[in-house]
Amino acid sequence: MCYYLTKHLKMKKLFNKTNELWLSFRKWSDVNIFGYLIGSIVKIILIVTVFTILFYSLFIVGPFKDNSSPDSSISDSSDTTNDNCSIMGIELHGTLLTYIPNHSENDSLFDYNTVASQNIIWAIKQANEDEKIKAIVIEVDSGGGSPTGGEEVANAIKGSEKPVVAFIREVGASSAYWAISSADKIFASKNSNVGAIGITASYVSVAEKNKKDGYIFEEINSGKFKDSGSPDKPLTNEERLLMLRDVNIVFGNFVEAISKNRNIPIEKVRSIADGSTVLGSKAKELGLIDAIGGISEVEQYLEETTGGESDICWQ
Repeated sequence: MCYYLTKHLKMKKLFNKTNELWLSFRKWSDVNIFGYLIGSIVKIILIVTVFTILFYSLFIVGPFKDNSSPDSSISDSSDTTNDNCSIMGIELHGTLLTYIPNHSENDSLFDYNTVASQNIIWAIKQANEDEKIKAIVIEVDSGGGSPTGGEEVANAIKGSEKPVVAFIREVGASSAYWAISSADKIFASKNSNVGAIGITASYVSVAEKNKKDGYIFEEINSGKFKDSGSPDKPLTNEERLLMLRDVNIVFGNFVEAISKNRNIPIEKVRSIADGSTVLGSKAKELGLIDAIGGISEVEQYLEETTGGESDICWQ
């Protein structure tokens, strides 16, 4: 107790002495030109030092702190693979988006069951740059999402120098199916849901409810189609035709992509592109997949084609 009391008194005495010296210096600098200059120089040095630290933190360290991938959850391949890894495993789970927006850890409004095409593309790029990786496996369990995201992943797979194998577990539908349609080989469970080739822009309109509740939609815009698709106003016939036009254009792109990627006549794709899914066994019959199976069959196939054990490292 005496030790801590003595230490406290010494610190208090040192503080008082320091404070006394500082006050003396300030009084001296107020009446002495040299003191004023010294004080000004000290202030300038302190300001420059603070700004230098801030600049270094924000503009030097910040941009290069994590430049290994578009998303911090995807790191450089040298960090995600080990010496025994020969296959890169990528998960396409949940709603497919082009990117994952910034959100807080406890954001209750954000759907965490999402996947970004930019992260999948990055992983494919990393796999192609890693000499240890012989092939890529994409595990799919997704009902789709963004058509653009599906197209981006399909193009990345098509451009891969290393073979890409996809396998559908529960669901591989809509843009998620588009995404893996260009894979070298597609497996699926015989009980999985595959396909759903189609586009939707449907939404819930609350215009009638708002009217009953006394809300009025005040339309103020630069053009008659600027508010098209707003759930707070009734959809006009012109707006419906405009939206349907775009839906049909994207649908045509979807059908064309599946025809090319799966080598199926475009008329045959159109005949089955009613938006519905089919079970894995039917999907194989229609040419939408290549084989029935799961991860075991995929590993066996890779061992046969790559000539070694299929040690999969999952991103």
